[in-house]
Amino acid sequence: MRIHFISGMPRAGSTLLSAILRQNPRFRAEMTAPLCDFIRRLIVGMSQAESGFFVSSEQRKRVLRAVGDAYYRDSPFDVVFDTSRGWSGMLPLIAELYPESRVICMLRSPAWALDSFERIAQRDMTVIPKTSPPTATDVYQRCEDLMKRSVGSALRNMKQAWFSEQAQRMIAVRYESLTEQPQRTMRRLYSLLEEPEFEHGFSSVEYDSPEFDGRLNMPGLHRVSGPVVANQRESILPPDLFKVHDKCFWEAENPRGVVIL
Repeated sequence: MRIHFISGMPRAGSTLLSAILRQNPRFRAEMTAPLCDFIRRLIVGMSQAESGFFVSSEQRKRVLRAVGDAYYRDSPFDVVFDTSRGWSGMLPLIAELYPESRVICMLRSPAWALDSFERIAQRDMTVIPKTSPPTATDVYQRCEDLMKRSVGSALRNMKQAWFSEQAQRMIAVRYESLTEQPQRTMRRLYSLLEEPEFEHGFSSVEYDSPEFDGRLNMPGLHRVSGPVVANQRESILPPDLFKVHDKCFWEAENPRGVVIL
């Protein structure tokens, strides 16, 4: 079984990509997975516990790899795509544990990621999304908090990976490429992953996780339904707020030559 990783910006098409990949009966892909969190907690435990003194670097690597192997041991699929925004911040570790793996990083302007979160938040103003603190009562506060936590964290991880020595392990996929040219984008992705071509259907792509989204008080957060099309719309963010965050560093700087689809 081969394993690859999906990471990058939130609200940038990772769920859509997973929904498309799942059409291939050889592939397993979910909108998120706990493996990255497991590994992070193990690293903390093995580093900070007194007994960690007796654990060598090679032993730690074997333990971490064993966790991934055990987690997917019963998977009947040939290829697994494990999704977490944390993976882009762990490229050196991935290179050690899974030297044949690639990290697919989804790209989208932070402004549009914030816009997407805000649209969901404004659908039902009688409940506060768990992605924001209860004190965040307006769009400015909600966006500020998102930039400190989920969106900002993903952006920082992306920057670390983008300029790292392992950057060429990444395959960057623009949200616009996936929604505007899905067939071309998927064919190029398959080629880079060295997988045999598969004819995906883009007229009806389905994915949903109502229980997970309900726990976040954000119903529909990970719902994909219908044809893959570019959604042309005006942002609901105030213009000054949108302008501050509408910056894509990957469009201006690519010193490591990351492949961008």
